Amino acid sequence: RKENFDSIPDLEFNPIRGKIVHAFFDKRNLRQASDGLVDEINFEDFLTIMSYFRPIEMNMDEEQLDRFRKEKLKFLFHMYDSDHDGKITLQEYRTVVEELLSGNPHLEKESARSIADGAMMEAASICVGQMGPDQVYEGITFEDFLKMWQGIDIETKMHVRFLNMETIAHCY
Repeated sequence: RKENFDSIPDLEFNPIRGKIVHAFFDKRNLRQASDGLVDEINFEDFLTIMSYFRPIEMNMDEEQLDRFRKEKLKFLFHMYDSDHDGKITLQEYRTVVEELLSGNPHLEKESARSIADGAMMEAASICVGQMGPDQVYEGITFEDFLKMWQGIDIETKMHVRFLNMETIAHCY
């Protein structure tokens, strides 16, 4: 249950703690066909979510690495797409940026909003190109999200490494 995550010390001070916990209960991340949330997860569901954070394996070929990368990015995309409509809107992105920067006492909410607005304009220029004055960028789709993350090493940054028994055996 969500309240069980309250006792995880490393999440306590994370500014996007709510989004991380929410992601554990998002049916899309549990690889279920529908969207929405579940009230509780079992051990298998927990492992499914943790699989998004596994490190890359050295023997992966290009196709496996590409699929692995897309799975991680899909997980992140779902964290930002809080209304489950398949787009990260300006308002959703503003919320994430404000949460991420909430711990900085020198940064006002309006500054965080300006940062989010600028990033969304950059996303539009990357994904749509030059827009006309009457055109509106409705939000970042998953395909746009993939373009934006191109060249960024998400595979090695978004992982949790656990000790294995071989590591412990070498310590003696």
